[in-house]
Order: sequence, then C-alpha cells, then structure tokens
Amino acid sequence: MKSKVNIKTVSYYATLGILVIFFLMPAYMAVVTALKQPGDITLPTSWDLPATLNWASFSEAFAMLRPNLVNSFILTICATAGSTILGSLNGYVFSKWKFKGSEIIFTLFLFGMFIPYQVILIPLFQTLRAMNLYGGLPGLILAHIVYGLPITSLIFRNFYAQIPDSLIESARLDGAGFFSVYLKLVFPLSIPGFVVTSLWQFTQIWNEFLWAITLTRHSENPITVGLANLAGGQAVSWNLPMAGSIMAALPVLCIYIFLGRYFIRGLLAGSVKE
Repeated sequence: MKSKVNIKTVSYYATLGILVIFFLMPAYMAVVTALKQPGDITLPTSWDLPATLNWASFSEAFAMLRPNLVNSFILTICATAGSTILGSLNGYVFSKWKFKGSEIIFTLFLFGMFIPYQVILIPLFQTLRAMNLYGGLPGLILAHIVYGLPITSLIFRNFYAQIPDSLIESARLDGAGFFSVYLKLVFPLSIPGFVVTSLWQFTQIWNEFLWAITLTRHSENPITVGLANLAGGQAVSWNLPMAGSIMAALPVLCIYIFLGRYFIRGLLAGSVKE
C-alpha cells in the first residue's frame, strides 16, 4: 500500500515538474536572450547561456520604455480605482437596495462582459472623439472604467449577498442613509472584494493592446504599445525587446506573488451565498 502511494506521489510531482519546465521555457528564453550581446543572438545558439552577462540591455530598454511605463501606471491605477469603486457601489445597490426591475437591469448590465473589444472599437473611437477625449490617457481611462463595470459589479454583488439583510435593515432603522450604510458598514467588509477586482482589473488593463494602440497618440502610448514598437523594426536587437518584456511583466508578476493568496481568499469569500 505504501509503495503504491509513493509511486503515485512521485509520478504526480514528476508530472508537475515537467509541466513547470514547459511553462517556464518562454521565460528562460527571454532572460537568456536579454542577457546576451546583440551579436551573440542567433537561432542555433538561442538556448545557450550567455558567454558574458549584458546587463546594459535592461538599462537601454528602460530608457526607451520609461514614458510608456509611466503612462501604463497612470492608466492602470486610475482605471482600476474607478472601475472597482463604481463596481462596489453598483454591487451594493443591486444586492441591498433593490428596486422594481433591478434584476432585469442587472442582467442587461452584465451583457457588457460578453462584448469583445473589437466590436465596440469604432463606436468607442467616435464617442471619444465627440467628447474631445480621443488621443489621451483620460479617454482610455474612461473606456476601461466603463468596460470593467460589469465584471466588478458582478463580483461585488455576489460578495455583498453574504452580508445579512438584517444588518442593513438595523442600520437603516437607526437612521443611516444610503452612503452612511455603505461607508460605515459595507465598505469595511469589502476588502476581499476590492482585492479580487483590483487584481483582475489591473491585469486586464495593463496587458491590453488594441485600445491602447488605436485610442492614444504616440506620446500617450502605454507599455504594451511601446514594447511592440521596440520590436517592430526591420533590424531588431532582440536583447532589448526581451529585456523590455521582462520589465513589462514584473509589475503584474509581483502583484500576484505578494497578493495572490488574498485574491484566492476573496474569490472564495464571494462564492457562497447564504
């Protein structure tokens, strides 16, 4: 019996190890290529370790991508904050302050989750241009806030469904209004929900490319567009795009490393409805 358990355990971890190796192959290629001299980057030697470490690739890539990184941080932080706060208020209304037809409105509201970026690109372009927001970060921030509202509202609605209605009713009987109940009672209980929606929105907005390249001018381009421009020439020094891709991936990677467990806890916290 023990031998069978040991064999199963060994085969289980061996399979996981093989999958990890395959999963990390692109990361290995990116790091190895970024640390090579441009003249040493060839297809036959692509898997070889660098003869000498070329750390200058990261400084050069950072100098080229610094404006794009700043734009991405401004875009992602503002859009994430806006969509999560508004999504929290929407979830609060649809779960605890229901009105006639609220379920129908919420169902229609959720249809936005299934609309691809490409479908609304032309109407979005025309709308932003009519509002004099085309070409800059404010217009792109507004677009991501609106597009992120369905998913953030859904997450918060499911999360707030766990709060007993009797608790809300008691606060209302004591004279608390809409915002008083939210700020003093609901908001302090919303931290797991904010972690989930913030991580989700941060990842989606940081990695988005289509709207970034079509709705912003060159000086306002975020990191995804800057990285594409860095690798878009006819003669590409592949160490620079690889170094840039590593820097572009680090913010999201660090967030999930340090906050990943809270993300899982937040998802589980909103998974059961009483």
